[in-house]
Amino acid sequence: MAPLRCLLSLLPALALALGPAAGEGRRPLALEALGEAEELAEELWGAGLPGDLPELEPECRRLLAAFAEGSAALTGCLGRRARPVRLCQACHRHYRRVVAQYGNIARAVGNSSESHNCAKSILTSDRLQIVVTLSEFFNKTWEAANCANCLKNSSEGLSNSTVEFLDLFNKSLTCFEHNLQGQTTYLSPNNYTEVCKNCNETYKMLNDLYNNLQRRNRQGGESGHSAHLCIDVEDAMNITRKLWSRTFNCSVPCSDTVPVIAVSSFILFLPIVFYLSSFLHSKQKKRILILPKRIQSNASLVNIQEKYS
Repeated sequence: MAPLRCLLSLLPALALALGPAAGEGRRPLALEALGEAEELAEELWGAGLPGDLPELEPECRRLLAAFAEGSAALTGCLGRRARPVRLCQACHRHYRRVVAQYGNIARAVGNSSESHNCAKSILTSDRLQIVVTLSEFFNKTWEAANCANCLKNSSEGLSNSTVEFLDLFNKSLTCFEHNLQGQTTYLSPNNYTEVCKNCNETYKMLNDLYNNLQRRNRQGGESGHSAHLCIDVEDAMNITRKLWSRTFNCSVPCSDTVPVIAVSSFILFLPIVFYLSSFLHSKQKKRILILPKRIQSNASLVNIQEKYS
């Protein structure tokens, strides 16, 4: 039946190709022939040709439509949340739904029943395997973003530490915005002293929490995945640090720099102290060794003088 299928698909093209051959005056007839060919093709397909490939079962069609809708929703969410990165916190429900829908399709892989063999018809019936390709793309994107490290073990929502971090992040941005609005009237655009002074505590808390999350994540945190933090948290911290150091030019507090300077100065002066003490010690030792030689030479000189006198 393959030749007949090809012929049916070519009928509209043949009608369109034959129409203009008779000149411009025959163009309406060509369009009429095209319409008749399309109607004939639809009638033949609707009649169910003998030996034709069977259509998807209603259940398989429903599963495929659900996966298509879920994939479209997840793709739209990923695109909208690309900048600033909010993939894990905004799209985890869409991702879970797509994974479940793909699982419903793949669950019938070993089933040989014709009416329920949806996996074979949808997943492996052609070379492209578009459903499998889409599923692999979503899984690789989710793993590359390390979203599991932002979610609970069951992936039902954000972990407590992630919620705490995002709350501090929003407070930091609010503090930046509030202090910028308060000082733009009186200060030049490059002077952000009020921001640095009033938001220092909030920024320090956020930075400390991020460092703690990194240390905890290396040992395996709430999600049980030992890797980088999820892309949402990393991007939020990068944004905050760039604003703090580059845009606002806020320096590190003195309470943090004093111990560092003291320890560094002590380490730098250690070689000087060592060489100075070694030099003084060697000088003193040299004097002690030379002194007895002078005494001995004077005593021998006195003995010689007494002998000849």
